[in-house]
Amino acid sequence: MLTSPDLAALDGIVHGFFTREGGVSRGIYASLNVGLGSDDDRAAVIENRTRIATMLGVVPGMLVSPHQHHSADAIPVSVPWTADAQPKGDALVTDRPGLALGIATADCGPVLFADPQARVIAAAHSGWRGALTGILEAVLVKMETLGADRTRVIAVLGPTISQKNYEVGRDFLDRFTAADADNERFFVPSDRPDHFRFDLPAFIGQRLRRAGVGRACDLGRCTYAEPELFYSYRRTTHAGEPDYGRLMSAIALSGG
Repeated sequence: MLTSPDLAALDGIVHGFFTREGGVSRGIYASLNVGLGSDDDRAAVIENRTRIATMLGVVPGMLVSPHQHHSADAIPVSVPWTADAQPKGDALVTDRPGLALGIATADCGPVLFADPQARVIAAAHSGWRGALTGILEAVLVKMETLGADRTRVIAVLGPTISQKNYEVGRDFLDRFTAADADNERFFVPSDRPDHFRFDLPAFIGQRLRRAGVGRACDLGRCTYAEPELFYSYRRTTHAGEPDYGRLMSAIALSGG
């Protein structure tokens, strides 16, 4: 797994941006696929999630993740749920030690949050739609209800598709500039007429800073460009493969 120096320096908080290595899945899912919605063998996915929980130092049943649907819904978590009872949402927030919050990605932005003083943590799945409609801001609001102060929050973006590998059409650009004309700066022309390359990591970083987080960081890793380490929905689509694995990024408060 990859870690952020900014989060690793915090006492009592463990985290990981897990790569595709170290699991039991085979074929196109090799090897640490956590996608319950994928067509991978379910027993393999559960074992992979168990391995992640163990690496984080939590009981496997205390690693939770939501049923993601590209929303701006952040869910407060006080007790775990089973893999068959995932609530719909795209971020999790808690102040309960021993609970690990995980989100799955395969090009979208995984963002882990921590207020070390209030001991409030969160994990968010921030694709373009969630970032545009406010998932990051919703996380901070939910963290504040648990006693966090956004000016103390450290937010770290994990492996995400880079601008170089994220080509979009005119309609996509128009959606962003309709929301804010300043968003045009996150696009550059691509080689194809009327197509552009979108900088999702930079857009996420801007949303975090504008929301007032104390520190916004980026690991600077591209899911598309490193197939040996990361799953990528877009790379899979370009390769004509039938399905793809999902990466997990997770954070937990020690103890409990």
